[in-house]
Amino acid sequence: MQQNKHLELGLINCLRIDRHTPHGIFLESLDEKDVLLPQAYVTDEMQDDTLLEVFLYTDSEDRLIATTLKPKAMLEEFALFEVVSVAPFGAFVDWGLLKDLFVPNMFQKEPFKVGDKRFLKVVYDEKTHRLVATEKWSNFFDRKIRGLKPWQKVSILVISKTPLGYKCIVENRYEGLIYHNEIFEKISLGDTKEAYIKTIRNDGCIDLSLQPPKTMQKDSSNDKIIVLLKENRGILPYNYKSDAALIYDFFGLSKKVFKSSLTKLQENGLIEVKESGIYLKKL
Repeated sequence: MQQNKHLELGLINCLRIDRHTPHGIFLESLDEKDVLLPQAYVTDEMQDDTLLEVFLYTDSEDRLIATTLKPKAMLEEFALFEVVSVAPFGAFVDWGLLKDLFVPNMFQKEPFKVGDKRFLKVVYDEKTHRLVATEKWSNFFDRKIRGLKPWQKVSILVISKTPLGYKCIVENRYEGLIYHNEIFEKISLGDTKEAYIKTIRNDGCIDLSLQPPKTMQKDSSNDKIIVLLKENRGILPYNYKSDAALIYDFFGLSKKVFKSSLTKLQENGLIEVKESGIYLKKL
């Protein structure tokens, strides 16, 4: 661990334990600025002059404070939050810390109600110098895509359903879309998944696929069938005529990919396909 040069609001900081007090311990950055970690989070293992990782936010009096808890989302990150209270000036959502996260009215697309679950982005409010959340996150997507290329594997968060498909957050900073006609598995809002970049569009949006490129897909599907055969004593009750839904439920493959894999495995002498099922050949 390397000690932070400065205290950074909304992020995990690595700080040196400077001193213990009745109220907690003070943690210090390299520029000698300090912050309190309240006594509730202090343990016997926390000794002076050692480094400790903490999250920094502001308390109910807008003072910078440290916690060993990790929030659902940090600065510039997205997450699905539950609304726990509303007020004339905004709403509050649970983000896993003692103090709830504030969502000003101006950052809500529609009025929040207690119990609602909303996708929000944690941002820094220049006016109040506090962390807040916004539902109007389309303005916060990075439209200059750097370091990504077609068919690269990426991490996505599914955030909304549209007439075209499911809108996603890609690598926590870009906007992406999976088209309905290219989805062959159950998908729900809030899912985090791995996907593959199909196209990087001129408007800064990314077209995604949940399936790897065909060359990768064939290799991985072949391996999957062999592994499942070995786990089931070399016999599986499926063949070329099996129902597509049954194939997907068991193998996680589309029927087209499944049939292609069966043919390839037979050509390589690894399996035999009969009316009664797939049989692993003894090599």
